[in-house]
Amino acid sequence: QFVEKDFKLSDTVIRGLLKYWPVTNSSKEVMFLGELEEVLEATQAAEFQRCMVPLFRQIARCLNSSHFQVAERALFLWNNDHIRNLITQNYKVIMPLVFPALERNTRGHWNQAVQSLTLNVRKVFSDIDQVLFDECLAKFQAEEENQTEVKAKRERTWKRLEDLANESVLVPRFVSSVNLASTSESTTV
Repeated sequence: QFVEKDFKLSDTVIRGLLKYWPVTNSSKEVMFLGELEEVLEATQAAEFQRCMVPLFRQIARCLNSSHFQVAERALFLWNNDHIRNLITQNYKVIMPLVFPALERNTRGHWNQAVQSLTLNVRKVFSDIDQVLFDECLAKFQAEEENQTEVKAKRERTWKRLEDLANESVLVPRFVSSVNLASTSESTTV
């Protein structure tokens, strides 16, 4: 209602929604996404540009939600013509923010409907700018390879530490403190 009276308030209202975004309650998250869609329908391009970065960071988190209704509701934002137009006008900022989430969904979300909707959204982005889409894909793949290397290095380091701990025992096992004390006394006498 605030935004309908004065569209300049949409940035403030959207930031307020983001500030109090539910973290653990998926039904509230679905409700927030619904409210967000209503606010975005009344939002003008200038106000949208002021809040789009934090907004689409949150939407990206919703896209990767394991709760299918949250992910599905976030993907339904692209079905709204006004919101899709706002996204299309600002795709150079928005695509890099949401692309990793979209790619993770296509590769491994458990829900088939979410995967299908994600493919549709990816197609929207690839139709807008194939070059930027390919750059985002290459960056995602490079980051994924880097994460795999870091994980493998971490596992090798822990394995080496475990092997070192098993090899070098400083105090022989099963030696009581009494025996240690008596051997140290006999050597000093």
